[in-house]
Amino acid sequence: MVSFSDFFHHLDWQGMLWMLVQILAVLLCLTVHETCHGLAAYLLGDPTAKQMHRLSFNPLRHIDPFGALMMLVAGFGWAKPVPVDMRYFKHPKSGMALTALAGPVSNFVLAYLALCLRALLITVGYQVEAESVLLIWVIDFLATVAILSVGLGLFNLIPVPPLDGSKVLGALLPDRIYYTILRYERIGMLLLVVVLWSGALDGGLVWARDGVLDWLARAASAPFRMLLG
Repeated sequence: MVSFSDFFHHLDWQGMLWMLVQILAVLLCLTVHETCHGLAAYLLGDPTAKQMHRLSFNPLRHIDPFGALMMLVAGFGWAKPVPVDMRYFKHPKSGMALTALAGPVSNFVLAYLALCLRALLITVGYQVEAESVLLIWVIDFLATVAILSVGLGLFNLIPVPPLDGSKVLGALLPDRIYYTILRYERIGMLLLVVVLWSGALDGGLVWARDGVLDWLARAASAPFRMLLG
């Protein structure tokens, strides 16, 4: 019989730590995304998210288990939608579009800030010749946040209901078509899950994600490259 000490000794601690880093990154990206949806709606006059305690950085209020799993497996996923009542908006369609856009925009901002902090830590580590294990893990965590955050933002910009892109596009559509699309959001979500599992979107999404990440990384690291000469 294998002793407890032997079992403990043979655990893949490196793999477990890496999984923890990924889970924390997913929770951060999804929480920022949904909280910013709710905050945008609140600023535009809709108190629904606030009343339902969704203006919160507690990830448990925002996580859709399957959507979070998809982010871990495929790098693209979703959270539990923030409730929005567009009747509170002065201009319902444009208010809904701005509320929807707040989620992906927040993800791109989060990715940029993560890359800025990563570049700073790399620069500091280079200057002091630090080889701290903790520093390396933090740098890897920030890179993971950037990758997942950009992936989440881009995926949600796809103009298929119920993703945010459909509501942004909907602001340009006639009311009859717009409200018809809203009624069939659940069917759209089912189709998206099937397409995502099939891998049909992987190539385009990965190409777009890598392009945005490259641009953000260049912008984030430029000041530190100048500092290093």
